[in-house]
Amino acid sequence: MSSTGDNQHGHSVVQKRPKKSFGQKARWLSDHIRNEWQVYLMLLPVIIWFLLFLYKPMYGLQIAFKDYSIFRGVAASPWVGWEHFQTLFSNDQFIRAVWNTVQISALNLLFGFPAPIILALMFNEVIHATYKRTAQTIVYLPHFISTVIIAGIVTTAFSPTAGIVNTFLGWLDIEPIYFLTKPEWFRPIFVGTGIWQEAGFGSIVFLAAIAGVNPSLYESAVVDGASRWQMMWKITIPSILPTIIIMLIIRIGNIMEVSFELIILLYQPSTWSTADVVNTFVYRQGIQSGQYDVAAAAGLFNAVVAFVLVMAANTLSRRYSRTSLW
Repeated sequence: MSSTGDNQHGHSVVQKRPKKSFGQKARWLSDHIRNEWQVYLMLLPVIIWFLLFLYKPMYGLQIAFKDYSIFRGVAASPWVGWEHFQTLFSNDQFIRAVWNTVQISALNLLFGFPAPIILALMFNEVIHATYKRTAQTIVYLPHFISTVIIAGIVTTAFSPTAGIVNTFLGWLDIEPIYFLTKPEWFRPIFVGTGIWQEAGFGSIVFLAAIAGVNPSLYESAVVDGASRWQMMWKITIPSILPTIIIMLIIRIGNIMEVSFELIILLYQPSTWSTADVVNTFVYRQGIQSGQYDVAAAAGLFNAVVAFVLVMAANTLSRRYSRTSLW
């Protein structure tokens, strides 16, 4: 904070206020908490939940650097340094899992991220209220369906005997295709399923951003003779661009976190070459094989890469668009 004044020559000068000491800040915070204790009381359960389920488990990350034994416990297990990471990077299955994660995430980013934006822009152009509400209900619905049911629907739809896809191919005299056993088909099916399940619900954020656009901008554009297409490109999209950038940064931060549940339910050994990702590798190493230390190392690597990506995306966005998460 600063205040301005005039010196004897008439020029304005900036008078910096003295910085508060640590004791003054502590007293201010204490008074603030005392005056607003109801707010902090309501916040307390959330803080406790974060501490117990998000921060306390971080203590176990050290097993990524230990020869972990469930009988010795975390503290008593001997340190091995970077040995588990060296094991991972010499493991062909882990390298394949990382590469598959990057490829699937890139496809999700390329096709899945624009889908809710396009859907929101389309809904914004619908004038008939009843049709608009009905269409929105239909596209929102898959988000609220269990992933297990979604996987069952996909498995049934692509069944080589009774699936609707192969039934349609049969009408065209095309032999049935075993889609879910062919590695080359897994990624398109997975990405398409994700778009179908989440695009509708994801469009809510962008519809809310569109609702915040100043109506006078559209009125002025109509007076100037602009078409609906021109108003979308010149007014709507530039107005919601900060929201798009924020959602893109969040999406980049989750680029290493593909839908673990859906992959587990859809993939099988015949499609591991394109379907196996870091999270499924961690599941097999930790839960099925009992190598908790190696699985922890893989999970830590995944988290560090995601952290670096979101930091880089936020820095670049703040530098070039002046829009960022922090």
